[in-house]
Amino acid sequence: MKEVRSCTVLAKTKQSEVKRASTRASYKKDELFPIIDDLMMAHICFIQDESPISIPMLCWRVDNLIFVHGSRGSRLIKQLTNGNNTCVSFAELNGWVMAKSAFHHSANYRSAVLFGKFSIVNDEATQLQYYQSFVEQLETGRWQHIRSPNAKELAATTLLCMEIDEGAVKIRTGGPIDDPEDMALPVWVGEIPLLRQWGEPKISN
Repeated sequence: MKEVRSCTVLAKTKQSEVKRASTRASYKKDELFPIIDDLMMAHICFIQDESPISIPMLCWRVDNLIFVHGSRGSRLIKQLTNGNNTCVSFAELNGWVMAKSAFHHSANYRSAVLFGKFSIVNDEATQLQYYQSFVEQLETGRWQHIRSPNAKELAATTLLCMEIDEGAVKIRTGGPIDDPEDMALPVWVGEIPLLRQWGEPKISN
């Protein structure tokens, strides 16, 4: 694997720069990393036969790399290893923003879009290291109690990584932004938060 560059900000390029509501944009990785780590579900986007394709995938981060894995012969793996650029996006709805006008209703959210190229992690020991990091993000300490992937499973699966280098974060928080002429309207305004939390574990027999 190539050496990963250390940088605290994302590269702002023509394709990654946020122009609409740019005050909500950030290129700081310390704002990006919690989004990736909390969601762990990304949409992987690429072009196949001149058509856009978007596939939701589990995705995890270790330091400045993101990882996805899949069946060695799958369409996704073939497309992500052909050397073309890929777009990886994350989004989380945090609540509705209720305004005095229909136009100013909105949503609070966290989102991120990354651009780059995936490469294959070939070394078996390195693969196991990153698979362990994935399992440990699900439950700390779980790896030591489960069976690790065997040779057949490793051979059937391709692990891909992409350096976190180019992209942007966009976050909206707070209440509505109403027009002055609407302020006298007798209608409730404010935020309706959407809370995400894990439920009670259910044992499987």
